[in-house]
Amino acid sequence: MAPRVLLVRHGDEPNDDRVVTWLAANGYEAVTRKPFSGDRLDNVGEVVASVIYGGLFDVFETSKHPFLLEEDRWISQCLEQGIPLLGICQGCQQIAYHLGAWAGAPEDEYFEFGYYPLEPTEEAESFLAEPLVVTQAHYHTFDLPEGAVRLAGNAQYPNQAFRYGDNVYGFQFHAEVTPAGFRRWQDSKKHVYGRPGVQDVQTQNRLMDAHDAAQGRWFNGFLDSFLGRAA
Repeated sequence: MAPRVLLVRHGDEPNDDRVVTWLAANGYEAVTRKPFSGDRLDNVGEVVASVIYGGLFDVFETSKHPFLLEEDRWISQCLEQGIPLLGICQGCQQIAYHLGAWAGAPEDEYFEFGYYPLEPTEEAESFLAEPLVVTQAHYHTFDLPEGAVRLAGNAQYPNQAFRYGDNVYGFQFHAEVTPAGFRRWQDSKKHVYGRPGVQDVQTQNRLMDAHDAAQGRWFNGFLDSFLGRAA
């Protein structure tokens, strides 16, 4: 039986991102759960890792969205049991919030929707050897949790990636998203065009063509290091 990786999703988009593709190519079984639509996380069985995806939910609104408490318990379980965990965008903010850090909208409204530079920190080491242009779709952010190592940022959002312990990572950006996935976002997020920071469609497409392949190579390399090929 292939080792199982739990994917926690916050929407109904097709499962065609780079995480799913990498898992299939490297001998893992991807198990998807959607707590926002009623799925439970206490009956998934044994897993060797987990990914918490992005979404449109404010991570601090647990009274409005009680399923976030279910996901918070899952984060706690991963930390206690040493299960490798990757949080992407909302998932990244959820991990930071679980660890006691603030997460939410900054005072100055600035949207990153498109392709934006990512700069490694001095502590990044092999995580990110040089600047990279990555996919973004957010305007919330987070403070760095106590005990976490900041790995990457940019001028507008200094906290773009962190590591907590040896096997917990948070990414504010969306290296998992393929061009097909981003084009779906262009259609579904038309209401954000024109807001501060948002790139127009022509700029997004130009930067996608120029940088997506490098982003994909980097992300696949990260997954190679994060999980490795299943035995």
